[in-house]
Amino acid sequence: MTQQARAAVIERKDGPFIIQDVTLEAPRPDEVLVRMVATGICATDAHVRRQLMPAPLPAILGHEGTGIVERVGSTVTHVKPGDHVVLSYHSCGECKPCLSSHAAYCDRVWEANFAGARLDGSRGVRWQGADDLHGHFFGQSSFATYALAHQRNTVKVPSDVPLEILGPLGCGMQTGAGAILKAMKVPVGATVAVFGVGAVGLAAIMAARVADAATVIAIDVNVERLELAKELGATHVINAAGGTDVCTEIRQIEQRGVEFILDTSGRAENLDAGIGALAPLGNFGFVAFNDHSGAIVDAARLTVGQTLQGIIQGDAVSALMIPELIGLYRSGRFPFDRLITFYNFADINQAFDDVAAGRVIKAVLRFEPSAV
Repeated sequence: MTQQARAAVIERKDGPFIIQDVTLEAPRPDEVLVRMVATGICATDAHVRRQLMPAPLPAILGHEGTGIVERVGSTVTHVKPGDHVVLSYHSCGECKPCLSSHAAYCDRVWEANFAGARLDGSRGVRWQGADDLHGHFFGQSSFATYALAHQRNTVKVPSDVPLEILGPLGCGMQTGAGAILKAMKVPVGATVAVFGVGAVGLAAIMAARVADAATVIAIDVNVERLELAKELGATHVINAAGGTDVCTEIRQIEQRGVEFILDTSGRAENLDAGIGALAPLGNFGFVAFNDHSGAIVDAARLTVGQTLQGIIQGDAVSALMIPELIGLYRSGRFPFDRLITFYNFADINQAFDDVAAGRVIKAVLRFEPSAV
């Protein structure tokens, strides 16, 4: 049985999201149909909209979805209709990274998350009587009132935590927190610096406090966000505006340099400053550099045991990481809800504009009952 839905479709590069009627196929044996409650907006959605990441259009984007299971395929056993779930990134489940608990680095990561189709090339969504609409973005396409997800990227969550806040745990919060706790494995007493304190960077700041790092330095140009970073766990802040020599400022705080640096900005100048401030045997992790960043480093600057580490999704196993973050939230140690601003689904274009202008940290779209 097919499912009718309303979806925000992006038809062309830099175009607006247009609410359209779409039809979803019935779940295949390994799929889950989810009635959406809310979905976060992530920088990756904006990059695809601008075609900085060349996923095919027209498409339904969205990959921080949360909702209630409506139907499940015949082989799905870990969730059932009525369960609350968070949707995360997709993977093939068969390659060496997937089988070694590093599914974020799946051999087919691009096909699984950006190709606009299932891994077998089929598409489970149609519109206007045509079959040229791309879905399955990150195995979910959550900018719609219903999502057709896969059992591997559907994570059951407790029913006593508000669903509307949980979507960002599927990507942005997982990426920032996982980078600190899982990918770089920051130990107790370490020194940490985070470039960029948007949603991912602030998640990293909170995670560094969870890890009991001794020094946590937040670097940004937004004064209000730097103040929030202090409230969430930063021991020091550096305002990088006005030509500030960030490397020098960091070394005034930690003379020998910082042991763990995470860049969430994707700005080439931050790679340069971070490498300059990296301690011997230090680790520079990054989540946002792309082909357009121009971020290049001379290997001779890494001769005292420093490493560069590209990080996807915090190297997290979503089925483990998302419940862990919910547990930290419940205990008051990961108050990620402070970063969220809610919008109605119909206001998706305004939400994207506000995110781009820096007026909000993490925009979350809520689906009104009437839209479902």
